[in-house]
Amino acid sequence: MTRKLTKSNEQFKRAVKRLPLGVASNFRYWGEDRTIYVKSGRGARITDIDDNNYVDYRLGYGPAILGYADPRVDEAARRGMEVGGVFALATERELIVADRIAKMVPSAELVRFSNSGTEAVMAGLRLARAFTGRDDYVILEGGYHGLFDAAMWYTPMEKWKKEGEPEIHPYSEGIPVGTRSYAHFVQANDANQLEDVFKKHGSKIACMLIEPIMGNCLGISAEPEYLRAARDLCTKYGVVMFIDEVKTGFRVAKGGVQELYGVHADICTFAKAVANGYPISVLAGREHIMRKIGKGVAHGGTYTAHSVSLAAAETCLQILDETSALADIAAYGTRLRDGMRAILSARGIAHSFVGHPSMSGLYFAAEPPRNYRDWKGSDYSFYDAMAQVLHDEGVLCEPDSREPWFISAAHDDSCLTDTLRGFEIAVDATLKAGVTTNRETA
Repeated sequence: MTRKLTKSNEQFKRAVKRLPLGVASNFRYWGEDRTIYVKSGRGARITDIDDNNYVDYRLGYGPAILGYADPRVDEAARRGMEVGGVFALATERELIVADRIAKMVPSAELVRFSNSGTEAVMAGLRLARAFTGRDDYVILEGGYHGLFDAAMWYTPMEKWKKEGEPEIHPYSEGIPVGTRSYAHFVQANDANQLEDVFKKHGSKIACMLIEPIMGNCLGISAEPEYLRAARDLCTKYGVVMFIDEVKTGFRVAKGGVQELYGVHADICTFAKAVANGYPISVLAGREHIMRKIGKGVAHGGTYTAHSVSLAAAETCLQILDETSALADIAAYGTRLRDGMRAILSARGIAHSFVGHPSMSGLYFAAEPPRNYRDWKGSDYSFYDAMAQVLHDEGVLCEPDSREPWFISAAHDDSCLTDTLRGFEIAVDATLKAGVTTNRETA
């Protein structure tokens, strides 16, 4: 495939004069010559303004779970428009959607709505602090919980000399250094380390904030026994278990990752797959905790529970709950993995898959990483180089290997054929360019 980005490059030059980095979010900037601007999306494919067509595995970082412009959801959204928009008053559909969520997720006994994953997690952290009367929180290395000060800390492992604990740095300038003292970082799948932190700081810790499947770190997954141990430790030390399902919710199972693992949260958040791309998020949890909202805890927002997003959510969740959509998504993800595995194995390239078939990470080593340090200490240059070729071949994955490949119900046989064709070309081109995984089998 010969891909030209002439119009996108020209658009970038115009846009950068008015928009920082020429885009509305830092994560949409892929460089001056490779940032693309979308014309339209239908099903599992998008078209950019140069009329390049892509099979899309980003899906807006997961929201388009049924595919872009799903006619059932869009028709529902149009009915939502007829309601009139936003009133700063309640509508009947809020309860309809909340009832559906509670049916799908047993721990979601009470529900509140927000507009983005970041907003929902912010509100959940505030609620956990209010309920416990404590300020600190535990967070997993490599976890991502949105763009707000409490969550924007990370460990730059490239600076770590593997002696002692790595330093924690703010993810952005403008983060008050004093907020660092509230966060306690632990590695995924190390229950002993978690218990040590609880023993030492348990009386100050409000919640454990965890993505059991890390949506911004390859899809690295908690092992079932680790998540069960974490649940027990939270109960033992009076710590709120806060499961962030912004990406996994209603994607990996009807009841999200909690159903998948058989573990119930005290507080949980959902966003990406709730309304097939219409802006809405959810804060939910146990009744005795959620009742603090309005009785000491502030929560709200002018655009919260907008009539259009609620209508879209009602229909999207009904489809996910009552049809085979999620099973179809997982089946396609498994076929995609099998096809990639065959191509890589035929070339003697060691690899493994991480996460769930509906949101898979590809890792170039025979054993998958168990935590952020495993991934950060690996060689992901092959993936990064391969992703550039995939884009040129009409397969759109995130160019950063941390992001999983998201599957929608609209991915079909033609998508799979085009993807595996492009994947084989990209693997061979990357090998020919001399990029090595340093992990090839004999």
